[in-house]
Amino acid sequence: MVEKLKQDMIEAMKAKDKDRLTTIRMIKGDLDKEHIDKKREINDDLLIEVVNRGIKQRKDSISEFEKGGRSDLIEKTQAEIDILQSYLPEQLSMEEVESIIDEAFKVVKPEGARDMGKVMKEVTPKLKGRADMKQVSEIIKSKLQ
Repeated sequence: MVEKLKQDMIEAMKAKDKDRLTTIRMIKGDLDKEHIDKKREINDDLLIEVVNRGIKQRKDSISEFEKGGRSDLIEKTQAEIDILQSYLPEQLSMEEVESIIDEAFKVVKPEGARDMGKVMKEVTPKLKGRADMKQVSEIIKSKLQ
């Protein structure tokens, strides 16, 4: 996926697609920053983490733009989210997510809300990058109650 990012950057330069190029450069810059600051190897896992962080930031921005009535910025930010999502692995359906959560419940056998962390620890490696973890957390909370 990291190679795909580099190839897409070259293609965006050739096609003079400024919006796509800007977003890809932002991802690459964040990857390099993580690599330098935290001495982490640049690999697909790091790319997924950086892309997810970028998507989360942009979703937060969209909610702020909605409050301010800035539809022009909402469209631009949504386009960036679409570009970022192309670098994530295929997302799981809600049924697949729920079945993974149900399997984790069988393994962990939670007794209440205080076991939320144990369940999250069980499902995170299976779902990270493949599902919205905020939504996963909400599903687990509702099942624990």
